Amino acid sequence: MVTVNHQRVPRKRTYLMCSPEHFAVEYAINPWMDVTAPVDTELTVKQWDRLRETLVQLGHEVHLLTPERGLPDMVYAANGAFVVDGAVYGAQFKHEQRAAEAAAHRAFYESQGWRFIAPSETNEGEGDFAYVPEAHGGLILAGHGFRTELPAHAEAQEALGRPVVSLRLVDPRFYHLDVALAAIDDANIVYFPGAFSAASQKVLAQLFPDAVIADDADVMAFGLNLVSDGLNVVLNSEAAGLAEKLEAVGYHPMPVELSELKKGGGSVKCCIAELRR
Repeated sequence: MVTVNHQRVPRKRTYLMCSPEHFAVEYAINPWMDVTAPVDTELTVKQWDRLRETLVQLGHEVHLLTPERGLPDMVYAANGAFVVDGAVYGAQFKHEQRAAEAAAHRAFYESQGWRFIAPSETNEGEGDFAYVPEAHGGLILAGHGFRTELPAHAEAQEALGRPVVSLRLVDPRFYHLDVALAAIDDANIVYFPGAFSAASQKVLAQLFPDAVIADDADVMAFGLNLVSDGLNVVLNSEAAGLAEKLEAVGYHPMPVELSELKKGGGSVKCCIAELRR
């Protein structure tokens, strides 16, 4: 008898990460950031190192972006661009505190020979874009409402040549798509319906009838801010309930503790950009 687990096949990925050696909560641009809460930099680096090592041990390739002093949120490498089919749609950050990160990402991609498309619309890279390559021929899911502006969705579609489905985020705690939704394999997603408008919930239900549905506890534990290779799902250790849901449908949860980086409003996915050739 074939078990559910046999249907899940991991695929080697290539990722970009940035060390949190300059990480701090020096300003508040999302509801999770508290400038009065101390950050343990040494522990932050240790937790981030464990996350990077987990990806490497799974057989994935991890490139490193050089952190810059004065840019404490550079550790959230997912926000600097969105990469599909070897094309890079660059970020243009909403908040001035993060604006300079975009140039650092552009310099990395151009130095590596990627085809870089400079944006003219406000968008925060893979923070608000998710790619599901085997869903309906290859779909980009795109969030708007707090950071990325709706015109960026049309710009991304033109830049990347893939259909973009716009989803409206309605809860400021879930200010980026990647804290409310994630691709768990090449054809399916996990998401928290309450983060989206009623119309967007209908769209997601139609496109992904077999999606894993998360609850309040899952999303508040930053469980949806995860990275999956199709079998192994790396997620915040606080999200034990979501880990059980994923395991029940054949995935292999790999919990990591990122308590310090949660103070900045991010977890696993925020720290990892996927480089898709």
